[in-house]
Amino acid sequence: MSTLPLTNAVAPRVLLERLAANVGRVVLGKPQQTKLAITTLAARGHLLLEDVPGVGKTTLAEGLARSLALSFARIQFTADLLPSDILGVQIFRAADASFDFRPGPLFHHLVLADELNRAPPRTQSALLEAMGQGQVSIDGVTHLLPAPFTVIATQNPIDLSGTYPLPDSQLDRFLMRISLGHLSPEVESQLLQTRRADPLAGMMPVASRHDLSQVQSAADAVKVDAAVADYAVRLSGATREHHEIERGASTRAVLSLMAAARAWALWDDRDFATPGDVRTVLAPALSHRLLLKSAVQGTFSRDEAAHLLEEIARKIPVPR
Repeated sequence: MSTLPLTNAVAPRVLLERLAANVGRVVLGKPQQTKLAITTLAARGHLLLEDVPGVGKTTLAEGLARSLALSFARIQFTADLLPSDILGVQIFRAADASFDFRPGPLFHHLVLADELNRAPPRTQSALLEAMGQGQVSIDGVTHLLPAPFTVIATQNPIDLSGTYPLPDSQLDRFLMRISLGHLSPEVESQLLQTRRADPLAGMMPVASRHDLSQVQSAADAVKVDAAVADYAVRLSGATREHHEIERGASTRAVLSLMAAARAWALWDDRDFATPGDVRTVLAPALSHRLLLKSAVQGTFSRDEAAHLLEEIARKIPVPR
């Protein structure tokens, strides 16, 4: 088992655990979800948090940004939000009859797109180029976004009033989708006893964006054996043949699955991915990409898709 080098000879696993511990101080009782969120950053991906309001989604996003000293912006998506409110605008300068570009809030390392599905499709689509290519095009001019660049979006259940379903092209830009859920009674009681007015007050960075870049490079370098790749392909292929699934995982979805599995391997200080890594990230990486035959698209169908993926994983033989 080899250790991948990081800044000052710190192993990627050490940094990941340091991040998880720091975020865990403000996001209580959600260690697995915290690890998956950090894994998404390590895999250069974007994260969709799908849950009811008030369970800590914003705290998780800002906690990650503060832990890595990343520039952070929160965009509250509403029905009247325009694409220019996100991307920025060209300002006319009368003095020399030229235009200056004024960047919008999207030009940060980590952007929280809060309640993304409350904005109409036209505004949602403003994120597609940014999330897919790390750039935006305005009036024929391309503007690069800062690196690293990550979008963490929150989405309310589709049965809540005033929401627009995210289109497939938007969902496909998210590497993983997770749900925080409610706290256990024990953790909620602890929260009531220790909660401050601002839980993020005084939260200090434990790493830098350069460290994050090093971890991302380490994740890119994780090796994938032919048997592991074949296992991922068989899992995704089974979603295309399942009688309850109208549309299964695409090739892009399989690439995302393996990117997440590579990053997850770093938690065990490995430079190779295993079938267990693929199995761990299977539901978070694929559940939001499947279209079911019998369910209306929304939170229910995502949960049902996760159950179907678990069923598929039990039937596909694991390579040894």
